[in-house]
Amino acid sequence: MVTSIAASELCDRYAAGARQFAGANLRGADLSAAMLSGIDLSQAVLKGADLMEADLSQANLRAANLRGADLSGCLLSEADLSNADLRGCDLMGTDLRGARLEGANLKAADYDDYTRFDSTISPEQLGLNKIQAIES
Repeated sequence: MVTSIAASELCDRYAAGARQFAGANLRGADLSAAMLSGIDLSQAVLKGADLMEADLSQANLRAANLRGADLSGCLLSEADLSNADLRGCDLMGTDLRGARLEGANLKAADYDDYTRFDSTISPEQLGLNKIQAIES
């Protein structure tokens, strides 16, 4: 069951100790710079959400829909992204070290030299697009 929740309400409830938001509908939500370490957003709808520079370390994002989300500069270390839809995401500068990516769809997601992966991960094999820095 998908339950709509405002980004501000989620942050308030998280600050009060809640961590279980599985199946939440946060489509297009502005969660930029939110500190949500260890949150359960499994099967949540975060399509097109702004998660720029958010802390989602150790988060449960299994089977979450993050299609087109801005995850630039996001801390996703040790997060569970297995079976998540990350197509078209902005992963530039994102820390994915220790993240579980089994079954995740990362086709056409963008990354750069500042994106951090485990040494065993090949971004190209996952279908990611490398964005080169523009020199002036």
